[in-house]
Amino acid sequence: MRSVLVANRGEIARRIFRTCRELGIATVAVYSDADAGAAHVREADVAVRLPGEAPAETYLRGELIVKAALAAGADAVHPGYGFLSESDAFAAAVADAGLVWIGPPPAAIAAMASKTRAKELMAAAGVPLLAPVDPAAATAGDLPLLVKAAAGGGGRGMRIVRELSVMDGELASARAEAIAAFGDGEVFVEPYVEGGRHVEVQVLADAHGNVWTLGTRDCSLQRRHQKVIEEAPAPGLPEELRDTLHRAAAQAARAIDYRGAGTVEFLVSPAGSGEGAAASGRAYFLEMNTRLQVEHPVTEAIYRIDLVALQIAVAEGRPLPAALPTPHGHAVEARLYAEDPAADWQPQTGTVHRIAVPDGVRLDSGVTDGDTVTVHYDPMLAKVIAWAPTRAEAVRKLAGALERARVHGPVTNRELLVRSLRHPEFAAATGLDTGFYDRNLGALTAAEATGDGLCALAAALADAHGRSRFGGFRNVPAGPQVKSFARAGTTHEVRYRLGREGLDAADFPGVRLVALAADEVVLDVDGLRRTFAVARYGDQVHVDSPLGARTLTALPRFPDPTTRTEPGSLLAPMPGTVVRIADGLAEGDRVEAGQPLLWLEAMKMEHKITAPAAGTLTALPARTGRQVEVGTLLAVVAD
Repeated sequence: MRSVLVANRGEIARRIFRTCRELGIATVAVYSDADAGAAHVREADVAVRLPGEAPAETYLRGELIVKAALAAGADAVHPGYGFLSESDAFAAAVADAGLVWIGPPPAAIAAMASKTRAKELMAAAGVPLLAPVDPAAATAGDLPLLVKAAAGGGGRGMRIVRELSVMDGELASARAEAIAAFGDGEVFVEPYVEGGRHVEVQVLADAHGNVWTLGTRDCSLQRRHQKVIEEAPAPGLPEELRDTLHRAAAQAARAIDYRGAGTVEFLVSPAGSGEGAAASGRAYFLEMNTRLQVEHPVTEAIYRIDLVALQIAVAEGRPLPAALPTPHGHAVEARLYAEDPAADWQPQTGTVHRIAVPDGVRLDSGVTDGDTVTVHYDPMLAKVIAWAPTRAEAVRKLAGALERARVHGPVTNRELLVRSLRHPEFAAATGLDTGFYDRNLGALTAAEATGDGLCALAAALADAHGRSRFGGFRNVPAGPQVKSFARAGTTHEVRYRLGREGLDAADFPGVRLVALAADEVVLDVDGLRRTFAVARYGDQVHVDSPLGARTLTALPRFPDPTTRTEPGSLLAPMPGTVVRIADGLAEGDRVEAGQPLLWLEAMKMEHKITAPAAGTLTALPARTGRQVEVGTLLAVVAD
């Protein structure tokens, strides 16, 4: 194998390129117009344009990607994850073009492409699974239930049903989302296991009959059925249950004559009474992902292997080593997203001015300083992975690295990740289940105001130094300098003087200025010295210090009166596409507080826009299929 085209973008493309470079293999990137300046394009030896911006025009066009591989002289294609990675038709097209497919055989992909068919195959192979439920015959005793799309994943087309009265509506909603996401509206219903854990097994198989099961991963901390924090090995599992999971995963792989890397996912039910908080119950087959997983680095860390290199070896026909590698220690991965967890996980867009983490952890990132997060793709910025001899050490190491990271640009979930890792339930591995964020999101996203005033003071001093040729100091007495900053709905007004005697700030008694520069302020607070790193981008000011990271908005002295909007206006919280409007909704209708009005799709997720209060819908300018920007008027609900 001399040259590999990666049929993907962002973080996974860069990660595969890294292994290819280490193996001496040339790399080929494909890119949409929205990704023309992306990091994975800059790093590839050759890049081929896919005209258009949306995935359906670009990364989901298999014929264009095969054509690009042939034009660039590639002799193999790696699909990464997402997009066409689990398309048997694309895998077959790659092979038909005379290219090496770095993935499982098309027949194996097809066998697992439909969750309903996959469950039938696994039942025949003796793999434990949850029995499907006929929604038409469901009773109150069957609740809660889970509606799932038969094709695809990532939480799309998935709904929890807790009342039979909403079953029909949730089925219709799941079908509509599944059609939009996967082009397939088939859904099915199965029992929803409250307090269940999402545990998976990494498998690797070759063409010589060898099947490796590389331990377990716990991926239970999820938002909208999408993983946020993953770790290996899954903590607190009895040895007997681990053996069961490994055997079932190997059975699943052998049942479909699997090749390459894949993941078999299970739902582990809560422990029965009297078994202890860390114990676990039964395991049920969920699905098999016939590709590399986002969370594969934690397995690599504890087994000290390169799964991409092993994928390439298997694709070249080489057998896996006879001896299964031995695991060491514990690894934890956190997904850093451009999103606001406190605002219903709304994805964010904009320029990533800086992204850097301390040494000692692994950073797999799809962006570099200056790159832009667009509305077209998943908002994941990076994965941060920590390894240590024990779980407690790995968790502490990852939390500390995230806390000290420099992440400047759109709002991210960084603070949520740090608090999640330090939450008592997670630290003790007693609250590892898919309901973790349902229980704890409010506390985990509560604004931390301690230290905001000092950060605002540091921002004001750095700003004055950066804008004045005299460094902000004045030789003659004058009125105080006044600067205002906003954070989490609170305005911080800073009044100060800088003169020969140093800092004079009545609102900050006991604070002494030690050193001042445009990007760094050192303050002594009652004998405790702290350094504040300050970076300003327009009106956005990032202050990083031992008090934590703060993002402040510099407020103008005179607000613009033209920015007011009509009371009751619902503005687009993010750029996206209006994909649905509530059935029968029209101007003049009476609506109730919380009633769904329309749905926006952005960055692979649907976002429900609801009525803020009871009233009359006086305007509905939103239209299905319309592209909107942040602040676009969607509807008006008048009292």
